[in-house]
Amino acid sequence: MRSDQPAQQRNNSSGSEVSLEIPPNAIYNTSRDCIVQDGDSADGGSNCCTKTTDWLKQTSANIFRKKTLYKRLPILTWLPKYNRNDFVGDLMAGITVGLTVIPQGLAYAGIAGLDLQYGLYGCFMGCFIYIFLGSSKDVPVGPTAISALLTFQTAHGVWQKAVLLTFLTGVIEICMGVFRLGFLIDFVSGPVSAGFTSAGSLIIFTSQLKDLLGVNTKGDTFVDMWISVFSDLHNISWNDAGLGVACIVVLLSMRAMASMSFGPKEGKEKTFCQKFWSGLFWVVGTSRNAVLIITTSAIGYYLLSSDINIFRMVGYVPEGLPKFSLPPFSMTTVTNSTSGDIIEEYESFGQMVSSLGSGLIVVPLIALLENMAVVQAFANGKPCDATQELIAVGVCNVANSFAQGFRGNGGIARGAVLNSSGVRTQMSNIYTGLIVIVALLYLTPAFYYIPKAALAAVIMAAVIFMIQYRVVKPMWRSKKSDLIPGLATFIACLVLPLQLGILVGIGINIVFILYHAARPKLRVETLCTSNDIKYIMLTPDRCLIFPSVEFVRNVITKHGRKTTLPVVIDCTHIYGADYTAAKVVSTMIDDFENRQQKLYFYNLQPRVAEVFEGINNNLEVIYDMNSLELMLSGKEDHTTSKL
Repeated sequence: MRSDQPAQQRNNSSGSEVSLEIPPNAIYNTSRDCIVQDGDSADGGSNCCTKTTDWLKQTSANIFRKKTLYKRLPILTWLPKYNRNDFVGDLMAGITVGLTVIPQGLAYAGIAGLDLQYGLYGCFMGCFIYIFLGSSKDVPVGPTAISALLTFQTAHGVWQKAVLLTFLTGVIEICMGVFRLGFLIDFVSGPVSAGFTSAGSLIIFTSQLKDLLGVNTKGDTFVDMWISVFSDLHNISWNDAGLGVACIVVLLSMRAMASMSFGPKEGKEKTFCQKFWSGLFWVVGTSRNAVLIITTSAIGYYLLSSDINIFRMVGYVPEGLPKFSLPPFSMTTVTNSTSGDIIEEYESFGQMVSSLGSGLIVVPLIALLENMAVVQAFANGKPCDATQELIAVGVCNVANSFAQGFRGNGGIARGAVLNSSGVRTQMSNIYTGLIVIVALLYLTPAFYYIPKAALAAVIMAAVIFMIQYRVVKPMWRSKKSDLIPGLATFIACLVLPLQLGILVGIGINIVFILYHAARPKLRVETLCTSNDIKYIMLTPDRCLIFPSVEFVRNVITKHGRKTTLPVVIDCTHIYGADYTAAKVVSTMIDDFENRQQKLYFYNLQPRVAEVFEGINNNLEVIYDMNSLELMLSGKEDHTTSKL
């Protein structure tokens, strides 16, 4: 318990006094070390229901207040200011991204192991929802290469499970947003994210060899895929390979066109012709995927009309919008046995969820990482709200599941196109969504003539730029140990299924964090008072919690046993402690008492003192250097608290 707790404490650095105000009607309860107002019960049991009711009322008031409403519905902020210039900018940006989304949606459906229409089904519902809930104008919601790959490795090409995955991960994202769990992405460091993205890019690139070369790429891992490729090299389709390689070269050339500029760098100094050609090259380069697909489709149509069948085509794509319905919560699979009998296998909701496994955890986390990468890349110094993005993307995916689409989120490539197209607000998403709907209603017959090699080229030309090799050199220069979790994640994602590989990387990252937390830095100094009394000052640089407290105790005990000098622990940087720390500190106090060696705690925070007091009340706390000198000289001062 506390004896003679000071009414005032002196600030060590400034010498100013800080008053501790105690309500006049307060009763000091020494057995519990707390301040209890008149009328309050110390045990709190009788007021439990009242406090719960008050908390619910306060929470409801916070939810429905105007500030919260504007925060959770960002459209209320920008829509009243919407003008003609915003309309023109959003229209142009939305159309440009729409021309990019259509070929990407078709291609990403192939990565996910689904029929091509499911890629387009996942491209329009999220656009409409994000207008209301999205916090960034630069996020076009839709399938991405990484989300498609995770969908394939989780749902294994079964569309019912892919749609259920979309629904469940959307619900999980909404719950994470409601409970403000956006901070979880802080446990995925830059090296881990780079290793995961690079490995995923290589896996996606390898998976497209089946359409580029006409060979098998079976397997859930990078290694298994390459084993399958080498075992089937004798079946290469040279026509498809030639077309695919040519398409990749064309796409990379057109990509370079987008950054070409004619005339002076300053736009005001350019002539009309220079501006025209610069703009034309940018439009062609930005819409390169759509230009390539249209061109190769025309070639495919001409060849098939002439009965020349030298390329493998995409084939039939169902026309029209999807049937809007609840996600499939059960499924029946019909297969033929070797004897010709029809076998029906029923999977319940529980069995389907069980088969999705760790994907239910990994997919929302990676989706948040991808989405926040887009938001932060184009934030221009504005704060980014991970919680709101979780809610927005979660609702978008729940809506996608009702349209039979597989999951999507913001993609950095589409975000760059949207930003460079002059987007003004989130309204651009509505034009992107409308273009996808038009494609589903009227253009699906033309998709039949798209060569598979051309779609594979679209993906391969995009993912090669996702390999983040440029981070290795600066990482090596700044902190070499960061290469360990990055390299471990990269290797794990190549030899294991992708969702397990990222968990391995996160696990290694957490081990690094815990090791850092368990090994705080302690500054050890032998100091003298103005009276030439020597003492040892030990200063930990962080809080005392269970991973680090034993290490700190060993260091303090080690230096304490080497001498009979008093030991002073500078607690300036100790802002928190836990039960384990309190027990260890109690043992340390007893050890010093048994050796008849003085141990003082300097500038200990009151809330930390309360934690220590719960285990041992023989704590001696000093709040200023004058008191410390008096204590070391054997003269107790009133500013010393003995707990």
